[in-house]
Amino acid sequence: MKERLQKILSSAGVCSRRAAETYITAGRVTVNGVTASLGESADWERDQIAVDGRMLMRPAEHVYLMLNKPRGYITTLSDERGRAIVTDLLSGVDRRVFPVGRLDRNTEGLLLLTDDGELAQRLTHPSHEVYKQYLLTIRAPDGGFLDAPEQQLARPIELDGRPVIPARCRLLSQDGDRAHLSVSIREGRNRHIRRLCEACGYTVISLKRVAIGNVKLGDLPVGKYRTLTQSEIRYLKSL
Repeated sequence: MKERLQKILSSAGVCSRRAAETYITAGRVTVNGVTASLGESADWERDQIAVDGRMLMRPAEHVYLMLNKPRGYITTLSDERGRAIVTDLLSGVDRRVFPVGRLDRNTEGLLLLTDDGELAQRLTHPSHEVYKQYLLTIRAPDGGFLDAPEQQLARPIELDGRPVIPARCRLLSQDGDRAHLSVSIREGRNRHIRRLCEACGYTVISLKRVAIGNVKLGDLPVGKYRTLTQSEIRYLKSL
């Protein structure tokens, strides 16, 4: 069955669909020895598809991983500044996997990685609004007392000039100028929770993602990864 080349490259884990367009327009993709053109389709079973001269092999089965990302690691596949990247933690994984979405350098917790470009694109699309749960510790400005922080963080607010979907917030404990909360959001804007806290005048002391929908971090140690269960994979594909 023929499919768009962008979809084939993405499904093979070579790159995202958007990046695949760049590969094709740059002449890096061939089909049966002929340089491909944007919008072209191919049959993975019958056609010989190559990227930079290397034949594209259809993976027998995709890889789906969960990593408990530590602080100090960035969510990318390479870094010009030589900083630690999340794939440095994937010893023993012999497939090219990439992060699904991002966690900023100082945020820890649940990060999904896969070579299934189709699923990754679906989960990171703006229309995908599954709740992501975080545990965070915040501090009030000037050492003051935090007054109902769960209500402040859940109120209507704008980021980048656009209203955000209100967060679900629950106060877990409070001690003077510090509070520990559970916050769940349905959007994934850049530094979303940190900017939400900043808008309310709070300083984020720690931030950790513990769940994406029904997929939970559980007791996975910091810096370690595991393969997703079949039920977790089915759940993510059903979203």
